[in-house]
Amino acid sequence: MNLRFVEAYYWVVQLKSISRAAEKLHITQSAMSSRIAALEDELGVLLLDRRDKQFRLTVAGLRFHGHAQRLLALQREIQGEMGAAGAQPRAVVLRVGAIESVLHSWLIDWLQQMRRTQGGLALELTVETTPVLVDQVQRGALDLAFAALPVSGEGLKSRALPSMEMVFVGHREHHRQRRWTLAELAQQELMTFQRGSQPWVALVELFREAGLEPRVHAISSISAMVQLVEGGFGVATLPRAAVARLTGRPLKVLVVDAALPQLPVFASHRLDPGATLAGGVVDALLESVGAAPAPRARRPRPSSKKPMT
Repeated sequence: MNLRFVEAYYWVVQLKSISRAAEKLHITQSAMSSRIAALEDELGVLLLDRRDKQFRLTVAGLRFHGHAQRLLALQREIQGEMGAAGAQPRAVVLRVGAIESVLHSWLIDWLQQMRRTQGGLALELTVETTPVLVDQVQRGALDLAFAALPVSGEGLKSRALPSMEMVFVGHREHHRQRRWTLAELAQQELMTFQRGSQPWVALVELFREAGLEPRVHAISSISAMVQLVEGGFGVATLPRAAVARLTGRPLKVLVVDAALPQLPVFASHRLDPGATLAGGVVDALLESVGAAPAPRARRPRPSSKKPMT
């Protein structure tokens, strides 16, 4: 039995789509359909119900899915055991997605560590907002995502990472006073992430609870916010860890009489029986930051339906 065909079938079931599975395995949709058809011919049964446009497994297809999981897990076990003695590591593509805050904080350091410890790793990096990353993980377009919401669903696992402290950042020449009140900040031009994102909502609600309604500009890029602050445009809300990396810039973390809520971060990936790379790298990351893995995927609260960055 050709295990490439078994893997193809596994991903068709997991992603509930031939086209998404083809995208995941970097093959054409017609090639994916051919692999499933060849597997059905070999087994002598129909695995997929093709009578209408809805995705359905046959009874035989449901039973074979369990066999496919065990076959791929056994393949991984054999490769790990037989290839341990001096074999060259196989090139593995890891498709990672991250929000801007993660990219500008600790992601680069983590990727450098990954390059040293994971031989043959080929990286595909996507920087997007949380809603886009959640969708791409669910569709199988990403192996691993660092976002402000966990990704829920069958065959998915999410773990909470340490949240990020958010701070007000100004220009050290234009914002010289030692301490600021919210009323004083409300007179400034304020910048944060996209409208509806967690930092945007947190900023607006912080001032609203104080009876203030400042002008808030929605900026999608940390680099753009930094340049606007340097140009004297106003005050931005940024992760403290990202600001700490911006050495040699005329930036100043403002001391304010009210704290911004922290930005949550989750690592989400698929539970793939054919490979443990995504889960393994998350375990290493959790260990490096001193966070414990969550036993189950954390689901967003019902009210958390607004886009996040």
